[in-house]
Amino acid sequence: MSEPPFSGAERDGHTSISSKSNPGFLERLSETAGGTVVGVALFCLSFYVLFTNEGRALQTAVALDEGLSQVVSLDPSSSLDYQNNHRLIHLSVRLHTSQPLHDPNYRVVVQAVKLRRQVEMYQWVEYQESKDYQEDGETKTETTYTYNTEWKSELINSLNFDREIGHINPSAMAVESVTVVAPEVQAGPFILSKGLVEQINDFQTLNLGDLPQPDADSFLTIDGEYFYHTPNPRRPEVGDVRVSFSFAGLSGEGSWPGPVLTVSVVAMQRGENLAPFKTKSGYTLELLYMQELTAQEVFEKEHQHNDMMTWGLRAAGWALMFLGISLTMRIIYTLVDWIPILRELVSLGLKLFALCVSCSLSLLTIAVGWIYYRPLMAMGLMGLALLPLLIGRTRVPAKKHQ
Repeated sequence: MSEPPFSGAERDGHTSISSKSNPGFLERLSETAGGTVVGVALFCLSFYVLFTNEGRALQTAVALDEGLSQVVSLDPSSSLDYQNNHRLIHLSVRLHTSQPLHDPNYRVVVQAVKLRRQVEMYQWVEYQESKDYQEDGETKTETTYTYNTEWKSELINSLNFDREIGHINPSAMAVESVTVVAPEVQAGPFILSKGLVEQINDFQTLNLGDLPQPDADSFLTIDGEYFYHTPNPRRPEVGDVRVSFSFAGLSGEGSWPGPVLTVSVVAMQRGENLAPFKTKSGYTLELLYMQELTAQEVFEKEHQHNDMMTWGLRAAGWALMFLGISLTMRIIYTLVDWIPILRELVSLGLKLFALCVSCSLSLLTIAVGWIYYRPLMAMGLMGLALLPLLIGRTRVPAKKHQ
């Protein structure tokens, strides 16, 4: 959401300098030892993330294939058929809610699944930027504090500012943010479960231009997408409040503020309700997409999401392992950091060592996770993980002969 051109921002700041004596060798060694403990913990955590991720990914893929083989696609115009009770069904229909959602304080009425009131207050915000430099055998830190007035949705405690004088924020907001959800949401003849309703999050900002204007003696002012709790929104003061509204899942018959949302749902039929479907592997299927899709397309998107999540967790596991190894080996760097040339060589060597070991161990862990499900693929990954070690062993005899 872009800031209006009349934000009325103010800015000031100051700079402070702090200093501390450079740590001795034993102090640096003590700090490095603490980092080693953290590194070992991250190293162990990386194995858990990588191993469990492979099992989760494969179980999810198997469950999705199972769901696609059992799903029954329903005609959007068909009536409730109890023969499909406790079966996995798919349908693409428009949403429907029995009554509109409204906010009586601002006279906003929208027939949708969700209506969100977002409150912002004009407040002081502190920014800081620090830089270190050496002087007279000490490490000095120069910190620049900058204060700016901005619209913020969270309450900023000015007691934590480096300089509170002249930058005092209110201790509470006059209006609270809130999200209202329709008590019952229908898709065709079915009532959506709570889990399906939670997936309807296509929030769009409501343009307030078509709403009735506040009374002349009111402190409310409408401008664009906001209600302003001030008679002069072009020159706000600290403590002023503005309110915007957004909606998700339009379900009314009219054309304002847009067309009714069509959703594609895959879930279990339980009478007139839609509920989670549990596969044989224990995975739960309760899917909703805010567009018209066939059953095949829904499961293809779920497979894509599973692949993205799998690769994301693989990258996260490798990063944890690389960081863990780097922190664990940091103590070697500390032992030689007083020798400039040796320090740089050791730093580069430790980084290369952490990179090679983390890549090999990550592949090995992933392979172990695949042994039960796909042993041939697991053996291939193990061979790839052990390749650097095999290359190193084959080169050793040649060097000894020379």
